[in-house]
Amino acid sequence: MSLASEVLAPTSLLVQDLGLTEYEATWLAMRNHTEQRTPESPDALWLTEHPPVFTLGQAGKEEHLLVPGEIPIVHTDRGGQVTYHGPGQIVVYVLWDLARLKLGVRHLVRALEHAVIAVLSEQGIHAEGRVDAPGVYVQGAKIASVGLRIRKGRSYHGLAFNADMNLEPFSRINPCGYAGLQVTDCRTLGLPFTITEIKTKLTSYIELAWQKALLER
Repeated sequence: MSLASEVLAPTSLLVQDLGLTEYEATWLAMRNHTEQRTPESPDALWLTEHPPVFTLGQAGKEEHLLVPGEIPIVHTDRGGQVTYHGPGQIVVYVLWDLARLKLGVRHLVRALEHAVIAVLSEQGIHAEGRVDAPGVYVQGAKIASVGLRIRKGRSYHGLAFNADMNLEPFSRINPCGYAGLQVTDCRTLGLPFTITEIKTKLTSYIELAWQKALLER
């Protein structure tokens, strides 16, 4: 990285809460954002929730869609297999210039997982990541998924954190390609946080990880 680009690199993270958005429109917007950004463009987090939708990653196999029923299916360009998005799930899209941050993909995945783990830890909930299956788990049940796409050193897609949602649609798929994988959310665990509070806490922890990467590059 040149000295000029280091000087021009933004020193703050742009955080936008988009509310409830259609999956395909948001996917197109973040893909376009990634294509059009310049070396001086600020990194961003987009927070949103989606209406019910199953998404199938680039390597996704149709066999993991068991009984999708009336819920639409979108084939997308993130990594991973199949997952479900719906109201009450906080989705954080991570639009970062990883090359500028000198941040590896695995480090980004771990940072996103650790943000969820930290939020849950505040209420005494022990959660952990898994090397073989990215995401966050509480007693073997998945509470957050991570799926990314890296293009020209820049990330998009991101993290889905189950806050207070209808978990039934997960029974219609093999979540993340794992048959019988249990799924949970904050409400089921008895956490007292509102969705707004979770968004604030989650964003704060992710922003700390971004600032750390910025300082250490």
